[in-house]
Amino acid sequence: MFTGKRKFKKFEPKIWLSSPTMHGLEIEYIKVAYKTNWMSTVGANINEIEKMLCNKIGCKYAVALSAGTASLHMAVKLAGVKFGQKVFSSDLTFDATANPIVYEGGVPIFIDTEYDTWNMDPVALEKAFEIYKDVKVVVVAHLYGTPGKIDEIIAVCEKHHAMIIEDAAESLGATYKGRQTGAFGLYNCISFNGNKIITGSAGGMLLTDNKEVADKVRKWATQSRENAPWYQHEELGYNYRMSNVIAGVVRGQIPYLEEHIAQKRAIYERYKDGFKDLPVTMNPYDVKNSKPNFWLSCLLINKEAMCKQVRGEQEALYISEQGKSCPTEILETLAKYNVEGRPIWKPMHMQPIYRMNGFVTREGNGRAKTNAYIADGVVGQDGKPLDISMDIFQRGLCLPSDNKMTVEQQDRIIEVIRSCFE
Repeated sequence: MFTGKRKFKKFEPKIWLSSPTMHGLEIEYIKVAYKTNWMSTVGANINEIEKMLCNKIGCKYAVALSAGTASLHMAVKLAGVKFGQKVFSSDLTFDATANPIVYEGGVPIFIDTEYDTWNMDPVALEKAFEIYKDVKVVVVAHLYGTPGKIDEIIAVCEKHHAMIIEDAAESLGATYKGRQTGAFGLYNCISFNGNKIITGSAGGMLLTDNKEVADKVRKWATQSRENAPWYQHEELGYNYRMSNVIAGVVRGQIPYLEEHIAQKRAIYERYKDGFKDLPVTMNPYDVKNSKPNFWLSCLLINKEAMCKQVRGEQEALYISEQGKSCPTEILETLAKYNVEGRPIWKPMHMQPIYRMNGFVTREGNGRAKTNAYIADGVVGQDGKPLDISMDIFQRGLCLPSDNKMTVEQQDRIIEVIRSCFE
């Protein structure tokens, strides 16, 4: 519901969360595919973007695929995940991080988040290895373009002889200690979905330093066709290769990656400055070691400034209170003025499809604690919620972060959000 505290002019056209930003070069490479008649899953555009991304990220081989999810599926398959095998996964993420584990018959076990970067908590990961001693694969996502605590996560995985699959779908161009995300795992994945910082309208890429692995993924992604004069198939294959047309869009986008990152960072900083006297904080990052790509700017409302909010499976209600607000109120207010915002990803362990799966916090098995936290606000010994993923979901939201948004438009959006706290 919207009670309204101040009136603003409706935005026309609509301000989107993060829409594609085209520059004109993209259509030229699409024309190349058209004129040369390479419209399928081979062609110069595919070859070129694989080289360009290798050079950018610092890996030896890249395989262009139909989606970031496809690349994650191939990574899980490469990791040898079998039916019933448990795999650790980031909890505060989009479900494309976890779903490929299930495609191969694996069982995701979700690892709670930490407040410093909103990513997988290395302490909770260590605790998870104490509970599930046989796990050998960890899927790590970098939320909203912000690198997680990579060194600490790698140290925990090395200690327990586990491999890392890096889900860098949201973090293309972000760096940790000067190294690009997408270069830290044994198998690494990026996305070119329509709302990503670099888009192909669709598409993704698997990154590796192993030629044999790259060749295997190319084979799997083209229906596992054998090198025979007829269509011979000796193992399960997939129709996962990227189209040369989509690759043309990606090829035209890549030269603008740094420009997009600079624009996204400016949006983040303007929000941070515009909200400096409100009871809120922006999505955090490790200033010393990380350079996010700032794909999405997000807001976390201080606990004492939260009005009452209840969320069901598909609906949410709130009670407006003077001087306070909540994600539901802010998102509904933005929508009233033709502006798109979104809730933080609902944690995987709270999704109906995954509610029977394991969930581990830094204090151990988190299932019972999650239910207690929701009911009573139970906290751990450090005074923090036992379920950090859920806390961020409850108090956070994604702000409109479209890099075509003007300064004047963003200033108006800031005023709309500020009005929710009046």
